[in-house]
Amino acid sequence: MLNILWRSMKWRFKNPISFVVTILQPLLWLVLYSSVANQTMSDMNVDNYTAFILPGIIVLVIFSSCSSGGIINFIMKNSGSFYRVLIAPISRYSIVFGQLLEAILVSFIEVAILCIVSIFFSVKIASGIGGIAIMIVLIFMTAFFLSSLAYAISLLLPNEIIYETIMTAIVLPIFFLSSALFPVEDLSGGLKIAVMLNPFTHVINTLRSLIFGETILVGDILPVIVLFLILCCGSFALAMWRLKKEMVS
Repeated sequence: MLNILWRSMKWRFKNPISFVVTILQPLLWLVLYSSVANQTMSDMNVDNYTAFILPGIIVLVIFSSCSSGGIINFIMKNSGSFYRVLIAPISRYSIVFGQLLEAILVSFIEVAILCIVSIFFSVKIASGIGGIAIMIVLIFMTAFFLSSLAYAISLLLPNEIIYETIMTAIVLPIFFLSSALFPVEDLSGGLKIAVMLNPFTHVINTLRSLIFGETILVGDILPVIVLFLILCCGSFALAMWRLKKEMVS
């Protein structure tokens, strides 16, 4: 597993532009959009819109990092190393876990950059050390779910161009149909239902509550953790199934 992780990380080191591309857009959202919105959305009763938008931007950067992780499969297939790994005496779990951990590690690095930048915009975690620990768990589960899903999708598609097109078509609607930019309370009708059915709305709301609230509401947080635990198990099973299909074919 560690060997697979290192192979994937070496690709990142050789292509540092992948870090820049996946972090640049979320940083622009955090810095530019939140700065403009702070001046134009005073009716939202949000004292610090940068702090409000940060959870949504965290999810967006995880999307970007995990999506770029799926590209590694296409690069490995083109070089032939993907098939050499399949016939090596390595368990399938190690193959998948190694690549997922790379995407998760990159996600945490880029989330850390976002959080450091947000400090300059007076963003503080009101819930303290306990809240930060829960945020780390939620970020890990979100990254695990998305990296597993991206891994499975990359094995379903024939080339990276189609993969990038599909991932963009998935990411943008999910991001905008969530509470990333606006409070759910301001929505109504079918749009509100669609937003509430989006699982990322709930993880964003939970991260936001940990940033703004001094009290950790376990009753509100636990269902979100259970939801993403189920999603993680399902996406990992899908990734394992797709890898098994590759080995058979």
